Amino acid sequence: MASTIISSSPVTNSDRSKRRKKKKSAAAAAAAQQFKQAEGSSSHARWRTESQQQIYSSKLIQALSQVQLNPSSPSAPRRGRAVREAADRALAVSARGRSRWSRAILTSRIKLKFRKQQRRHQIKQQQRIVSAAGGGGGGISRARKPRVSVLRLRGKSLPAVQRKVRLLGRLVPGCKKEPLPVILEEATDYIAALEMQVRAMTALADLLSGSNQASAGSSS
Repeated sequence: MASTIISSSPVTNSDRSKRRKKKKSAAAAAAAQQFKQAEGSSSHARWRTESQQQIYSSKLIQALSQVQLNPSSPSAPRRGRAVREAADRALAVSARGRSRWSRAILTSRIKLKFRKQQRRHQIKQQQRIVSAAGGGGGGISRARKPRVSVLRLRGKSLPAVQRKVRLLGRLVPGCKKEPLPVILEEATDYIAALEMQVRAMTALADLLSGSNQASAGSSS
């Protein structure tokens, strides 16, 4: 009786591993099929048209004209970040709020302003507490040790397909907690919009470089 139980256990373990592999392959195939269906959707084809690129280019120029750049400032990353935010904001406006990622980009700026105001209010409160306490050394806060998030520990134990889906949801704005079909639909539209953004910004950079060369040649 014991020998039959021992001999049957390897078979059940191999069957379980085979079933898991089949589930993973089926999930990957379903994800690939949904991505192909989303990629072939006509709603994403508008980002490849010339008219849509012209609309975005005009909105991009308007957004860049409102960016305040200080040429004497040595912080080049801040200037690059300001240009990038303006380009993404113009891209979200061009989408007209029809997608989750565009709405997430537009609302993230409002949330960022609110967080900055809230942080300034907290700093002022801390300064008042320190000044009321006499400004002693006890008011200086020590650096906190970084805490390991429970969600990161759980994420390591997830299957490979689920980890990739979660990572893709974090890359696409507004899709962090959305299901797989929504993430694939939004990712396809977001990638097409980013490709159009690259084409428009490249054309604008070429136009500016050509005008600079022409002005330099005329002055010489």
